[in-house]
Amino acid sequence: MKLDIFSDPVCPWCYLGKANLDRAMEAHADHPFEVEWHPFQLNPDMPEGGVDKRDYLSRRFGAAQLDQIHQRFRDIAAKAGVQMDPDTPKRIPNTLDAHRLIHWAGLEGRQTPMVSALMRAYWVEGRDIGDHATLADIAEEAGLDRAAMARLLATDADRADILARESHARGRGVNAVPTFVIANEYVLSGAQPPELWGQVIAELAAEKG
Repeated sequence: MKLDIFSDPVCPWCYLGKANLDRAMEAHADHPFEVEWHPFQLNPDMPEGGVDKRDYLSRRFGAAQLDQIHQRFRDIAAKAGVQMDPDTPKRIPNTLDAHRLIHWAGLEGRQTPMVSALMRAYWVEGRDIGDHATLADIAEEAGLDRAAMARLLATDADRADILARESHARGRGVNAVPTFVIANEYVLSGAQPPELWGQVIAELAAEKG
């Protein structure tokens, strides 16, 4: 059963949502899902070189409120058993190239490992996933050929396709991430807990059985 996931590696809710889904699928090895990841840029107008994360978010929310937001994420992550400190990433990158990398990984059956590697690199290790050399390193960590990915990143390959797919998603009503579409019929939004995913898996099994 197809599970389409619209996500952005720099979205904290996407990181938490993936961790929760991973836990549920590990606990229910008989889950029916065939996962495919789809591009959605949280900050589509972000400059190519990215921006300083704290400066950008402080201007948007105010420094005091930003600290409260970050503490909320720490609490939620700790409760979910997820390693995450919102202060670890120092920059907000433009993620178009990261989405190209996810697309190319999908052609080699490595899409989910690539998403995992990108999210870990950003949220746990604080790496700049807008930087081409960093992206090539992450591609190698996810099992892809580093040199081939570096060559592709240096071109405009598939940029237009990624942007068109994102535009199509927005046209279908995807306006926030993460968004999960089950069998092109049921939609879940946000970082749903593993328990809810367990219920979904059980209900799908009952419908099938």
